[in-house]
Amino acid sequence: MGTPQAATPTLERILRDKHEVAAVWTQPDKPAGRGNKIIASPVKEFALQNDLAVYQPAKIKTAESLELFQSHNADVAVVAAYGRILPETFLRAFPRGAINVHFSLLPKYRGAAPVNWAIANGETKTGVTTMQMDAGLDTGGIYCSGKRKSEKARRRLI
Repeated sequence: MGTPQAATPTLERILRDKHEVAAVWTQPDKPAGRGNKIIASPVKEFALQNDLAVYQPAKIKTAESLELFQSHNADVAVVAAYGRILPETFLRAFPRGAINVHFSLLPKYRGAAPVNWAIANGETKTGVTTMQMDAGLDTGGIYCSGKRKSEKARRRLI
């Protein structure tokens, strides 16, 4: 689950590491540019180039969206800058829940635009945190932060 260009490296890495991707969820196409031409998200474009199923629900807090989400029978959802707060039902939809790739060294700069805030505050160092998502905003348990790497078992991902 992701939308902007910054989220595509996460999906690319998941594919490169040979994980099975059940589906890709991204924000609906939106008008952009001078002519308000409808533009697909970078994550959607990358997913389609790699023959992945793409879903773009207009509303995520519906029974239909949850049913579709659960229908993929994934092991875990991987989220990188999706652009919406996921309902708790989505966070618990799969056996391993949802893992978030957050663009700051948590707990600093929780929420939206962490890179923008780091720059605005004159930070000279920042990084990425991989964390288990919970009902709070970027408050779940941290798997790794910074540049540490860990090997995980292959899982069916969404």
